Amino acid sequence: MAILEVTNIHKSFGSNHVLNGISFSLDEGSVLSVIGSSGSGKTTLLRCITSLETADQGKIVVNGNIVFDSENQHKFTKEEIRKNRLSVGLVFQSFNLFPQYSVLDNVTLAVKLQAKNREDYKANKKQIIEQIEAEGLELLRKVGLAEKRDAYPCELSGGQQQRVSIARALAMKPDILFFDEPTSALDPELTGEILKVIKSLAADNMTMVIVTHEMSFARDVSDYIIFMDGGVIAEQGTPEQVIVNPKNERTKAFLSRFQQ
Repeated sequence: MAILEVTNIHKSFGSNHVLNGISFSLDEGSVLSVIGSSGSGKTTLLRCITSLETADQGKIVVNGNIVFDSENQHKFTKEEIRKNRLSVGLVFQSFNLFPQYSVLDNVTLAVKLQAKNREDYKANKKQIIEQIEAEGLELLRKVGLAEKRDAYPCELSGGQQQRVSIARALAMKPDILFFDEPTSALDPELTGEILKVIKSLAADNMTMVIVTHEMSFARDVSDYIIFMDGGVIAEQGTPEQVIVNPKNERTKAFLSRFQQ
């Protein structure tokens, strides 16, 4: 069953047509990697799906909920946009952690703010906060950082900070987790720890969309690969089809840069 449906998405910035008719679907529990050169539209696509940008044309459906549809002219309210954003998690290239908060607070802050809207919050505040913190600590265990719960971002390595940002995204219990070049800000020796976490999430059947330049990782972790070029999908298919045996000449040229 498709948990994500993207249909004929277009997006321009002035005269620059960044996305030109992007369409694909993703089944629940699957991992999709999006590859391509800088400027091919990968990040803009992620931002449109996660409602950080508004597409000019097309339709986007996440877990049965329409998050964008240019045909029905529906104007989404701020509350609807907020709800749509909660259904997806986005891990950025830069870690975007709050420097004044501890690791555990960074993971749980958004959940605590959301909990204040619950009808039983005032009557059960202590219990609710304890439960949120327990779940946050479990997520830190999942990414191998439980012992850093009281540390501050400045005390962590880049790889550790990125793992905290992954735990923070998971804390919102998204339907789909999106990664925008999650290792690009890291030294090569720190990249492995992030890829290990993402592989563990894939093993747990977390639905993920990953923009990445790590070709071997994309080949190993993905169920499906999209190669973007000039704002269009130039080739798509299984890792075997796209990375091991590409048919499109642009795909071949792009992948040749990564061959030893």
